[in-house]
Amino acid sequence: MANPAHKVLVVGVGSIGERHVRCFQQTGRATVSICEVNDSLRKQIGERYNIQHQYSDIEVALQADHDAIVVAVPAHLHIPIAQKAAEANLHLLIEKPLAVSLAGIEQLQQTIDERNLVAAVAYVYRANPALAAMKQALDSGRFGAPVQIVAVSGQHFPTFRPAYRDTYYRDHATGGGAIQDAITHVLNAGEWLVGPIDRLVADAKHQILADVDVEDTVHVVTRQGNVLGSYSLNQHQAPNESTITVVCERGTARFEFHRHHWRWMTDGDWQDAETVEIERDTLFIRQASAFLDAVQRQAEPLCRLDEGLQTLRVNLAALASVEQQQWQTISR
Repeated sequence: MANPAHKVLVVGVGSIGERHVRCFQQTGRATVSICEVNDSLRKQIGERYNIQHQYSDIEVALQADHDAIVVAVPAHLHIPIAQKAAEANLHLLIEKPLAVSLAGIEQLQQTIDERNLVAAVAYVYRANPALAAMKQALDSGRFGAPVQIVAVSGQHFPTFRPAYRDTYYRDHATGGGAIQDAITHVLNAGEWLVGPIDRLVADAKHQILADVDVEDTVHVVTRQGNVLGSYSLNQHQAPNESTITVVCERGTARFEFHRHHWRWMTDGDWQDAETVEIERDTLFIRQASAFLDAVQRQAEPLCRLDEGLQTLRVNLAALASVEQQQWQTISR
């Protein structure tokens, strides 16, 4: 990595923070520093990735020389840390979900605007080249106007996140549960494809996942302008599969996340796009590189702050719908 142009501070180096450290390094465009309050974890990650600058105190870290920050702490801490970073003139990549409430976001947006900063939310589905290609085809009008979106997702969460019991996941207040942790990715992708969710009704329940009480199974029915939507997800089935199908006036397009592939049908036979090989870190490297492109004003962020805020409103509406057992309107 020769003379990387950007100095990136990753705050929080749990599983997702460690991945950001690794993937920003792998872009070859950034030197990475870390801030982590857990001493043993900070030292472990620092040694593993040869991190020269390591901090235990966010205030000290923000006084050092950085261009951008990745906020990868539990979701209830995202906005307070992002606000301090914006006041220090750092560009922002904030992990999903943006927050667990709307508190402080208006002030953060004002600071970002005043200081002409780049702010993005890390909804990594948008870095998938197959999903981006399907979106481009839909936006071109090739299949006519979308009329329905159907998303079905599931995986065996203990296999992929065995430490979930001891993390933020166990509590809604810290961004846990299947709505804020998992289906939020799919809802954000659906909004990217066919437009924002205007209203929804949701049902969710804890069904199987051991040692937690938060929901692990979710169904959301949406209206997105003229598009009717249905999103279903669980975190306990054996197959690790996720599909998003968009039915249009003159054809159907389907994204298969587990294959990193998309296909379409207009005349009774599926047509398959070329499959792109995706490794474990590929999407996160693409996301990191896209964020650095945005910092250099070469492109728009993959998911802007206002788009992340829209999906946050959807998360909150889904939680409210489950509690109140009624439709919710998304106010903007």
